[in-house]
Amino acid sequence: MKLTGNTILITGGSSGIGFEMARQFLQKGNEVIITGRDGKKLHNAEQQLDGVAIIRSDVSNPDNIKELYQQIVNDFPGLNILINNAGILQTLNLRDGNLPAADLTKEIDINLKGTILMNNAFLPLLQHSNNPAIVNVSSGLAFVPLPIAPVYCSAKAAIHSYSLSLRAQLRNTGIKVFELSPPLTETGMLGGFNEEDIKGVPIMPVEEMVTGFLNGFAKDNYEIRLGVANQLWFMSRFFPKFIFAQLSKSINRLL
Repeated sequence: MKLTGNTILITGGSSGIGFEMARQFLQKGNEVIITGRDGKKLHNAEQQLDGVAIIRSDVSNPDNIKELYQQIVNDFPGLNILINNAGILQTLNLRDGNLPAADLTKEIDINLKGTILMNNAFLPLLQHSNNPAIVNVSSGLAFVPLPIAPVYCSAKAAIHSYSLSLRAQLRNTGIKVFELSPPLTETGMLGGFNEEDIKGVPIMPVEEMVTGFLNGFAKDNYEIRLGVANQLWFMSRFFPKFIFAQLSKSINRLL
């Protein structure tokens, strides 16, 4: 993939990984649109990112996605890259039988359904674009679950599986399908963890992580696993019981 001259839509782009992606893509001479649910965060991002376009939109809301698609078609018809980055993380105690249904499914609605619905909506536009690509953001925890965040890990594992199938189905369309699996990254999402949950786990600076993504993206590396994420993938294939036991220590505080 070329890293300049693109028109790129990044969901969840007002902070964290999405914000850094927008920053680095803008620096390379691309047109970048970011979306998010929080209008204040979007406007703050707009102040910090010279030239970025912002659109308030919730990927878990199908009506929002339809409106977003129509706005992109009207205002940015040359869109050729869709990055499905929007996501949340929750630690959940599944021993509590009184968890609200909305809490139990929120990560499915945003992380997984949002990715699937966005791709479905934007495929007609991407099919007529030059050098089109889809990037689905999963996680190193797609390969080995961290039991303290059970639904998050399940959603990311589903994104990994879905990305494989989407890539196979779009093989002859010209649309390239990438999966980015970040390691634990220095973003606001870390706030979802207790200090003991991630004790001893190296945290990658977000700028370094996104730079690694762009390097893999430029080389058409369709599965981009960085840092600890690549180690988790390796361990899941060759030492699955051992690595799962290590990550399962995080639930000790719930017992």
